[in-house]
This record gives sequence, structure tokens and C-alpha cells, in this order.
Amino acid sequence: MEIRTVHANGLEFACLTLGEGPLALCLHGFPDTAHTWRHLMPSLAERGYRAVAPFLRGYAPTEIPADGAYEDAALVADVLALRDELGGGADAVVVGHDWGAFPVYQCAGHFRRAVTLAVPPPGSLATTFLDYEQLRRSFYIFLFQTPLAEAAAASPGFLDSLWRDWSPGYDASHDLQFVRRSLLDDPANLKAAIGYYRAMLGTTPPSGRYPAVDPGARGPVLYLHGAQDGCLGPGLAKEAAAHLPEGSRAEVVPDAGHFLHLERPDEVNRLILDWLGPAS
Repeated sequence: MEIRTVHANGLEFACLTLGEGPLALCLHGFPDTAHTWRHLMPSLAERGYRAVAPFLRGYAPTEIPADGAYEDAALVADVLALRDELGGGADAVVVGHDWGAFPVYQCAGHFRRAVTLAVPPPGSLATTFLDYEQLRRSFYIFLFQTPLAEAAAASPGFLDSLWRDWSPGYDASHDLQFVRRSLLDDPANLKAAIGYYRAMLGTTPPSGRYPAVDPGARGPVLYLHGAQDGCLGPGLAKEAAAHLPEGSRAEVVPDAGHFLHLERPDEVNRLILDWLGPAS
């Protein structure tokens, strides 16, 4: 894989790239990096896609946005601008995990096919998020609204513990090396990543700089959730299909947690590639 820089939506995005053909845009989540797609990208390239995995806004080596905007509309604008700058066209497909899944739900109609992992559609999430057990899992979201957020997240072992709790039994030591370089070498990057959560609950009000995007025709989405997900419990996936566009599918992947594409790469790659079909 090579790394290249793409200017889109007013930011310089660093992207991992592999292969030639129609664009397959791969969006990571928190606390993670573009390297999370290291198993999927070669499979996409073999299938005839040009796999591109950007580091999301604020995640080094991508630029930190000067306006400090991390609301949904900014993320959607990033995705669509990246698609255009990378020459995606009508054949482009998109895959999003965790925070990378949020904008996919809002702009899936702008891609030929879409896949989301580990975060169910908003309608499904809203129905069970206030369950006590889920609130307990989501403690970090509320911690991130406070002035203690940056110090807590930077403390030794905090991010390691999130990975351990979210994907029990998975050795994340390799992944965490990438995460530390992206988020902990410069405190401004960690503040940026936490900014997503502050925008999520309105602690940071919307910037108003990014107008709502026409979602287009709601295309079908493949949704994948790990059966042992310790971040968003598998119960949240039960109603996912009912909140997805017609023709969509939801699958629970056994023996996998929140980072299911790293824990069960062969199975997850198969599901994704079967859904996307051959590059056209």
C-alpha cells in the first residue's frame, strides 16, 4: 500500500491506496486509523477495485480542520468531496466502520453499493441506546463531553482498555501502535478525535458551515455487527434491518467483537466482497 495526499473539502487528507479500478472508499472509526483496512484493501484490489482508506479529519497525518467542525454534515461533505476528488463516479462503493459508518448512512445513495460495520443505523440505535447496559458501555461518550476528556484518553492504558473491552480476546498491540502515532503524538489530534463526540451530543454546537446534503435515492446497505461487540451490544443489531433501505441486509458475525474486520478478516471480507460484487 502507498500513502498519498488528497485535497478535499478544504483539507489535506492522507490516504492509503492500493489497486486500480473503480473506487472503494474505506472509512475508519475511533480509536483507529486507516490501517484498520489492511486485510480488506488487498482483497478489494484483487477484485479489481482501487481501495482508498483516508485518515479521517483530525487524525494524523490528515490535517486538523481549522474550523474545528466535526458534526455529521462535515463528515458527509468530506466523504462526497473525497469521492469526487478521487474520481469515484457512478461505480464507486463505500465501506464505513464505527465513526466511518455515520456518514455512509447519510450518503449511501451517492455510491453504487455501501457497507457499514459496528454502528447500526440511527433509527435502530435510538431505540436501545438508553438501555442501562448500553449506557454503561458508553461511559466514554459522556466522559468525552467534560474537560477531563483529553487527560483521561491520553492516560496510560485508556485506549488499550477500550480495544480490550470492545473486542475481547483480540491482540490489538499492532493496531495500537498506529493509533498512538495518529492520536497521541500531538494532543491536538486527540482533541480532534474527541471533538466528534462533543459534536455528537451538542456539547459543541454545529458550525453551520456545512449545509445538509441531498441523500439521493436510498440504496441498499450491508450491515455487519460482531456477536461479542463490547462497545455497542449485539442487541442493537436486532432491529437494524428494519431501519435500512429496501434490499439491505444485516448480518451478525460470530466470534467477533467491535473490530470484527480485524478479528475475523476472512469471513468479513467474504461478506463484503459478495455484497459489493465485481468491480464494473
